[in-house]
Amino acid sequence: MRELPERMSEKLYHDNYIPDETLKLRKKFRAFAEKELFPIAYEFGQRTESNENFPMELFKSMAKKGFFKVPHKKKDGGLGLKFPACAAATLAEELAYISASFSGSVNAHFLLAGVSLAQGSNYIKRNYLAPLMECEAIGSFAMTEPQSGSDVRPDSLITKATKTKGGYIVSGQKRYITNAGIADYTATLVELNGKSCMFVIDMNSKGVSVSEPDKKLGNRGELTYDIYFDKVRVPKENLIGEEGDGIKNCLTALMYGRTGIGAAGVGMAQSAFDESASYMKERKAFGKPISQFQHWQFLMAERTIEIENARNLYIKSGLRIDGGEKFPIVESSGAKFYGSKISVDMARDAVQIFGGYGLMVELAHDKSTYKVEEIYRDSKVGEIYEGSNEIHKMVIAREIFGR
Repeated sequence: MRELPERMSEKLYHDNYIPDETLKLRKKFRAFAEKELFPIAYEFGQRTESNENFPMELFKSMAKKGFFKVPHKKKDGGLGLKFPACAAATLAEELAYISASFSGSVNAHFLLAGVSLAQGSNYIKRNYLAPLMECEAIGSFAMTEPQSGSDVRPDSLITKATKTKGGYIVSGQKRYITNAGIADYTATLVELNGKSCMFVIDMNSKGVSVSEPDKKLGNRGELTYDIYFDKVRVPKENLIGEEGDGIKNCLTALMYGRTGIGAAGVGMAQSAFDESASYMKERKAFGKPISQFQHWQFLMAERTIEIENARNLYIKSGLRIDGGEKFPIVESSGAKFYGSKISVDMARDAVQIFGGYGLMVELAHDKSTYKVEEIYRDSKVGEIYEGSNEIHKMVIAREIFGR
């Protein structure tokens, strides 16, 4: 089995302004990730996507530890933390350090779906949020559609609702929906009479069907699917908020989600960095360790600063959310953009540092494995989902220059 490298963040990064509450939780998150997730992480990240591979036992273990209650208020059954967004993002980093696939599945369940449900009525919180926190049910978040990735304006949505007696009828299609094949319900963005709405839709409802899991370049442990809605009846009680609140509800969840993606990018980048630093001290070329070559020393010095900057951005985004700012645009988009970018950059460098070993899923000679190839594959999606990085640069530019 692989061994974990030395954690260079302990030596190079200093948690000067992260709340003590968050630091205490980070220790618990890291202990879970290292003791329970790490032993299965290699197999989890390499095997072909299938419903049978969903890590239900790990989800249940997280629920017993109260991890899915992190973002939620005490009155809703959550932990009632002072800094919930900061803690949630830190959890994403610690999980992604070990397995980006697992971190993605967890984020869809407890952040995107969970934060969406928390905006609903007491009925929704009681019947949908509470089981999600206890892992008595699995949640998903359905926003993206086949023809419109980042464009979710009402007139772009093909998933539409019509009003009927006692509720709504929903028809349409969603794509790339994490956990959908094993989810019990999904928070779904739809168009209704020119307005956006979000509903909780029971996945066992008549007219709901799901594809087989997608086969992907990376994040193979994070199962994604298409969902098809064919005249699905949705009770009026399952409307989250009010008619027309759909985009607002999505954005509230996405502030947590994008901050979490930035944090997951930091986790992957830190993992690739640590794997590289450890290897560079051992690997010799031309009579000396490659860590003594100035090119690699300078590159790793740059990456140290960039990873620190990315971590600071996601922490700042979390702190602004926790301080009452519902839509910290620059910080959340910046954290998502920069965290996902540094994960790709560092993973690419790590593959180069490892040379031929960096391409190996498994070396036939001795069955040895090298994590950097997995990080390289897993990191790319962070630059694409929950708003492509180009979209986030446009969003930040609007804060500078206006629309």
